[in-house]
Amino acid sequence: MNRTAVLNVVGLSRRHIGPHTPRLAALLAEWNHAVIEPAFPAVTCTAQSDYLTGRRATDHGITANGWYDRILAEVHFWKQSNHVVTAPKIWDELRALDPAFTCAKMFWWYNMYSRADWSVTPRPMYPADGRKFFDVYSWPYDLRPALKKDLGDFPFPTFWGPAAGIKTPQGEPDAATRWIAESAKWIERKHSPTLNLIYLPHLDYNLQRLGPYHPAVADDLRRIDAIVGDLLDFFTARGVRPVVLSEYGITPVSRPIHLNRIFREHGWVTLKEELGRELADIGNSKAFAVADHQVAHVVVNDPSILGEVRAVLEATPGVAEVLGLEEKRARGIDHPRAGDLIAVSAEDAWFTYYYWQDDARAPDFARCVDIHRKPGYDPVELFLDPKIPAVKLKILWSLLKKKLGFRMLMDVIPLDATLVKGSHGARPRSQDDWPLILSQTPLPAVPVPSTGVYGILKAAVLG
Repeated sequence: MNRTAVLNVVGLSRRHIGPHTPRLAALLAEWNHAVIEPAFPAVTCTAQSDYLTGRRATDHGITANGWYDRILAEVHFWKQSNHVVTAPKIWDELRALDPAFTCAKMFWWYNMYSRADWSVTPRPMYPADGRKFFDVYSWPYDLRPALKKDLGDFPFPTFWGPAAGIKTPQGEPDAATRWIAESAKWIERKHSPTLNLIYLPHLDYNLQRLGPYHPAVADDLRRIDAIVGDLLDFFTARGVRPVVLSEYGITPVSRPIHLNRIFREHGWVTLKEELGRELADIGNSKAFAVADHQVAHVVVNDPSILGEVRAVLEATPGVAEVLGLEEKRARGIDHPRAGDLIAVSAEDAWFTYYYWQDDARAPDFARCVDIHRKPGYDPVELFLDPKIPAVKLKILWSLLKKKLGFRMLMDVIPLDATLVKGSHGARPRSQDDWPLILSQTPLPAVPVPSTGVYGILKAAVLG
């Protein structure tokens, strides 16, 4: 087998390869390359599951980054157990072909409890007293202390939140991505896996925060190009064949769509008051939208209003497409975790999870980085609230209280969805905004289906 390293450069598309990315531009000129027909939806968990199983969501079950659990009546986002991916993975097939095959899974999602030989993923610790400690989870367990001894602590605040992609006291703009890259090199030096899957998220932040055409993105492109170039040199020198790919492209957006506020106006969202704030009671709601970038899975608990909900969605400005049962089957997303209806936004729009009408009544977690409690994805977590005077002093005060053992709430995230300037999930009109794959091995001349990446990676390893 050929030892292979897969560099997953999140958010990379052909549009961004140019003068700011000399190493990637050289690959585009010298290597085989093809655009990838985006997964549906074109979000991290679905795209990666398509790539690693060769199946669509109907089979592997990953309909988005999160879903509504109809048994528990709860929304689950960013779960980490690999058991939720209900299809065989590439490492299973390759190990069956050769028992000597090994795999490292460095920050790719659904990382925990897979049959990969080595894996590392973000995983805070939550003691019973309510504190939160940033950390990573690894398998085997001794991998975590060994990595931290050599590389230092993973710079978690720079992986997601308002400190991601910008220079802060927590680190350089690319601190998290550089740590992941170094951890992948560390794994190679210590264990030499046959297949090394490496997640490089740096572009994801400012392409959403500022938009893909903002002049400041040039610095992000230079930074990720340098990281990729360093990894290419490192792996090539060790006889490892690199493959570069991405999960999705990010396009400019200017229209947030608040489906749950619309559903509330129709009396379909049930709210309960807790400590003076509104919480959505999804299990008791007639209809509720689980928003994930440019796709919203709409749960219709009252089947008698299904047609009415669809009509409202189709009449909502910014909604480009509504999928019912037949459309879901055609798109390969007919699975119990999918919504009863799926709304897809126009390319310049995206969906929020917001359901409150008065910001003073918003739940306390709305103003925090809280990816598990929110019933939908929230890119506004990339911003600090400009309405808070001396917001950085507030952060320092909160951190001091935390260090002294007092309870604190890091409620510094704004509630203004218009701040977000880039998104993904729908299929962009231009193939220049599609994900892509670059390899030294032959590639199809036509767009590669997202499920076809599996075969390309398998062929790269088998030769």
